[in-house]
Amino acid sequence: MNKKLLSLLQPYRIPIIFAILIGLASALMNVVLPKFIGAISDEIQKGMDMGIDMRAVEQYAVISVGLIAVAFALGYGQQYLMVGVSQDMSKQLRSRLNAKLDRIPISYYDSHPNGDTLSRITNDVDQINTVLMNNITNIMTAMATVAGCLVMMFVTNWVLAICVIASSFAGFEVTSFLTKTGRPFFRQQQMGLGALNGQIEEVFSGHIVVKAFNCEDDVRETFHEQNKKMYESSWKSQFISGMMSPVMAFIGNLGYVIVCIVGAVLMLHGMARLSTIVSFILYVRMFQSPMMKVAQSNGSMQPAFAAADRIFALLDETELDESGVTQSLPSVRGDVSFSHVKFGYLPGQTIVHDFTQEVKQGQKIAIVGPTGAGKTTMVNLLMRFYELDGGEIRLDGVPVSALSRENLHQLIGMVLQETWTFEGSIRDNIVFSTEGVTEERLKEVIRETGLEYFVRTLPQGVDTVLSEQTEVSAGQKQLLTIARAMVANPPVLILDEATSSVDTRLEKIIGQAIDKLTEGRTSFVIAHRLSTIQDADVIFVMKDGDVIETGTHDSLLEKGGLYAELYNSQFEEKSV
Repeated sequence: MNKKLLSLLQPYRIPIIFAILIGLASALMNVVLPKFIGAISDEIQKGMDMGIDMRAVEQYAVISVGLIAVAFALGYGQQYLMVGVSQDMSKQLRSRLNAKLDRIPISYYDSHPNGDTLSRITNDVDQINTVLMNNITNIMTAMATVAGCLVMMFVTNWVLAICVIASSFAGFEVTSFLTKTGRPFFRQQQMGLGALNGQIEEVFSGHIVVKAFNCEDDVRETFHEQNKKMYESSWKSQFISGMMSPVMAFIGNLGYVIVCIVGAVLMLHGMARLSTIVSFILYVRMFQSPMMKVAQSNGSMQPAFAAADRIFALLDETELDESGVTQSLPSVRGDVSFSHVKFGYLPGQTIVHDFTQEVKQGQKIAIVGPTGAGKTTMVNLLMRFYELDGGEIRLDGVPVSALSRENLHQLIGMVLQETWTFEGSIRDNIVFSTEGVTEERLKEVIRETGLEYFVRTLPQGVDTVLSEQTEVSAGQKQLLTIARAMVANPPVLILDEATSSVDTRLEKIIGQAIDKLTEGRTSFVIAHRLSTIQDADVIFVMKDGDVIETGTHDSLLEKGGLYAELYNSQFEEKSV
């Protein structure tokens, strides 16, 4: 973990080294300061008998003020450097995490709540930024101050130096014990924060469903349980961390008492002067203050280590392997073959057992079957959202595993049952990643998908920005995603329940647009409304991951199998 954290700082080694050098210089100014303040007290002590030498006092005072001013300027410069470094590191780390999320398999999102992932990118990165970066120079400066104080104390009076070190060492041991005790609670705190964010994100995204089913009490109870766990770990970690300051303050006050008592004894025996005691009182504060900072930094860095665990766990996730990519297809005819395909989302739980089918260029393939039959799974495998456990899928005779996902996704368009729009204009949501779309083509697509009336009702037309304040129905969002696929104009098209959120009139309009879109193109249509796929060239009827029937609508009805059963059940429902 230490090596990984240091790797984050590697690009900033020059400004960090410079900031450390500035800190060392500032520490030197502070270490030398008590010597001159002690000299002022000596002059005052002498003046009690012979008169105060104000010129000497002024000289020492000017030097002391100068040292304080230089130390302040150096501290300001150090802070300026480190703020820039810390903010840039946070920006780069978030960029790395964002890029990582694009490279990891979709299976990662199946097993990790969205809220927990968001917490890693936001809260955990902020934790490292605010704690780790602020403590690097503090620790180095504190160590330099401690070293300088040790030298100056032994030069001034070795007996008092040993007394100060003994009292400080006891405090350091106590804080080390507190740090080790609190480390597990800091880790639980970060994990609890991620779990709590995940639960909140999940509930608020489905807030309407929660309200509709009167499930507020259950959700509230779950939240309170997560919140209670978060409270317990946070309370323990923060309490232990907060104990360090009073412990070090107690040790510091004890150091003052020891210096005064031992110093008085030494003065009685002529082994010390008043300036020695004055200097050591300042050295006690100066020596124990950085010791306290080191102890506090050690405690406050525990949340950063816990956050780093979670961040590096994400950065270390296995990425999509494109090393075997050897081919690229700028365009395809649309021949697709599934050969003995086997797949399961979890090890040992195969849901697609032995799927073998041939699809010819330009065919409209309908995939139907009961829920959980594996319909969506097959098109997900074609898109390489998941890797096969066995068998092979070929596009124009080329294994899809030999094509990069980027190349494959350029060749295959997809409209999902779950719509997705982002905060941007209608134009941006339709054009999306397609380049060179003309105004005429955009208007044509809007007209063919039945969006024309909706766009006319908007204040800025296609330039109206979609946001939470824009009233957009689920069906209109579905039309936008269909228009997005039409604009992309891919040679192979996948429609997964593309008309599930529209009414019968719009379904006919979209059906006509889809017929035009799929003309001459290979298309896969997943549908529960069997009335929408009666004109399909071939219908695959799936059950338990296998194709049990194939044929046209009429031929499958004549067979009287599962397809006929599904179709007749829908017909009976409509009759009722």
